[in-house]
Amino acid sequence: MDPREIANKIKELRLRQNMTLDQLATRAGFTKGYLSRIENSEKAPPLFTLDAVAGALGMDVASLLSGSEHMEEVDIVMVRKDERKQVRRQTDPYQYSYESLAYKKPGKNMEPYIITVGFKRDTEGYSHHGEEFIFVLEGEVEFFYGDRSFLLKEGDSLYFDASVPHSGVSLTDKDAKLLCVVYSYKRL
Repeated sequence: MDPREIANKIKELRLRQNMTLDQLATRAGFTKGYLSRIENSEKAPPLFTLDAVAGALGMDVASLLSGSEHMEEVDIVMVRKDERKQVRRQTDPYQYSYESLAYKKPGKNMEPYIITVGFKRDTEGYSHHGEEFIFVLEGEVEFFYGDRSFLLKEGDSLYFDASVPHSGVSLTDKDAKLLCVVYSYKRL
């Protein structure tokens, strides 16, 4: 899914709910300016932002990525390789992209993704509620966690508190691929 499609969907849902940008920002825990840049496709949203914005709109990331507000609750879903929802950062080809592996399952506590990490470091780092697990499928990654860094090679993994700012960068001239599972508590 193109970040512009996500931006348009967020704006459409916000307007349909008669919610101002200020209200959405307050509910999601972001600034109005940040969400405005997302809605205007100036900033591609990272995973935790999508989760927070979806929650503030009364849905989960699966519903947001699938484009369906009312997904039927099911106990099992299958996503074929060619059905994955892919989100690419359009602002910088060296930053990450991700594929949602379970977007068809509404109401879940975990969000599994395959993340492609480029070789330009995102110096901001990201933090969000919950926990995260990453497993290196291909390549080598320097993973930054707070003020520490870890060298991860194919087959290595990390499990961590996602409230600490974190990011990663490929250590070779090829992108690295990671299996990432984000766990967040269900919203009430």
